[in-house]
Amino acid sequence: MSEFRLIPKTMSTQHPDNASIPPWCDSEVIEGEKEVYEAYYAYSVLGCQEVMWDSEGKDIDPHVVRKLLTGYPSFFKEKVLGRDVFLTYRIPNPMLERAEKKVFLETLQAIPKHFDVARQFYGEGEHAPVFEVILPFTSSHKDVVRVLRAYSEAVVGIENVRVDFPDVTLAELVGEIRPKTINVIPLFEEWSSLTNLDSLLFKLLEATSPKYLRVFLARSDPALHYGLVPSVILVKVALSKIRRLIEKERVDIYPIVGVGSLPFRGHLSPSNLENFVEEYKGVNTVTIQCGLKYDYPEDDAKMVVDYLNRNLPKGEADDLSQTEQTLLSVASKFKDAYYEFLTYAAKTIERVSRLVPARRARRLHVGLFGYSRMIGDVAMPRAIPFTASLYSLGLPPEFIGLRVFGTLKEDEQRAMLDAYRNIKEDLRFAAEFFSWRNLDTIRESGAFDKMFVESALPLLVEDVKVAEEVMGLKMGPNSSVARRHENSTNDFIILFSEGKMEEAKKALVKAAKLRRSLG
Repeated sequence: MSEFRLIPKTMSTQHPDNASIPPWCDSEVIEGEKEVYEAYYAYSVLGCQEVMWDSEGKDIDPHVVRKLLTGYPSFFKEKVLGRDVFLTYRIPNPMLERAEKKVFLETLQAIPKHFDVARQFYGEGEHAPVFEVILPFTSSHKDVVRVLRAYSEAVVGIENVRVDFPDVTLAELVGEIRPKTINVIPLFEEWSSLTNLDSLLFKLLEATSPKYLRVFLARSDPALHYGLVPSVILVKVALSKIRRLIEKERVDIYPIVGVGSLPFRGHLSPSNLENFVEEYKGVNTVTIQCGLKYDYPEDDAKMVVDYLNRNLPKGEADDLSQTEQTLLSVASKFKDAYYEFLTYAAKTIERVSRLVPARRARRLHVGLFGYSRMIGDVAMPRAIPFTASLYSLGLPPEFIGLRVFGTLKEDEQRAMLDAYRNIKEDLRFAAEFFSWRNLDTIRESGAFDKMFVESALPLLVEDVKVAEEVMGLKMGPNSSVARRHENSTNDFIILFSEGKMEEAKKALVKAAKLRRSLG
């Protein structure tokens, strides 16, 4: 724990992986005033210590702080915003997201406005309600320095600009601009930045000398880009590097990990809590996404938040320095096998993903690979609709590439199983939602493209056989919920094949509610 502030353990986010609509929302999309209420709900009901306010790729309420403080004054008098609970913007990366460049500046310029509102509400309080921003797609320490300097020069620095002869400054018109500084939380999402994270952070420490550093490790997007096993290995290697940097430089670094409910995207669920905190030792903050918030009973979601608030961080991250190169070699082999499957499956996944309902009013979301990841001439969906598409076919993406496991040397298998200690538990969960019956339905329907049926499915069958024969897992439904899920996904495939898209969409959502997450 930092001695000068509370480091939040739980961060509520707007990731739209929820199949169910919360009872306080009267439409399928959570937006506008409902997002302001959602922030209050996350703090006051669920017990989250932080809310991510996402200005990347979507329209947000620019007056969120005023609406929170004036709408729920008794709560925020007791829990001071910026001291006890926190609001943290995720901003667009202006170097990558060209259409969002002005949104980047607009978001930074809003921070002093929020400070003034809070000061009026609290009296002469010194706690800025917003003082940290999350920067996506960080690939260099320079990305962070640019944001810090943009705030210093383009937001704070303008108070000294002369606006009248002889010496009236902007500060006399608009008042002093505070806070004078902000913190930037770099978000690392792709292979090279996660594997070179120690070098990048060292340069950042040298350049900025921060009192402490919060570092955000993506877990969901790496799964989309590289597959399940590589995504876990990349995060574990990054945590190991952070541990060694803390020890070497005697600096406070607090990792955040971004996870969803299903194993492919992190497996933070009520039934997997102890495994989760053991898997991600060394993590200080965990995201609470919408599937966890709205697809489980409210008491279950509150229990998860309370458990994390009490138990994070769970010890130090594993030191993987001795096996790091072996692990990255293993991850690379899995990545290649995953990519091989995608080359044949991309078109089908993209078609199915169009039926996954949007739960947020997003503009086009920029990804690592331009506006979307291209597989051949096909644009891939984002991580949530991608995961939802494969689960909706009864083909969970967790197994893609698992055929590699059988080809690994003994020391490679041992290193992988030591690093990803709960892989069998994660795969056992996903195995319940795999359907042999659906494979036959897909093959017989005639509605799926030839590459998917003749090339992708045989690869996945190889993967699944390794799960059965090498890892000893039973594939297919083994409970009443999983059997109902199989029926719903089978209905989905039949309706999809018949071109009955509205009915297919209903079957897709029904299945998602049973597994308690869209994707």
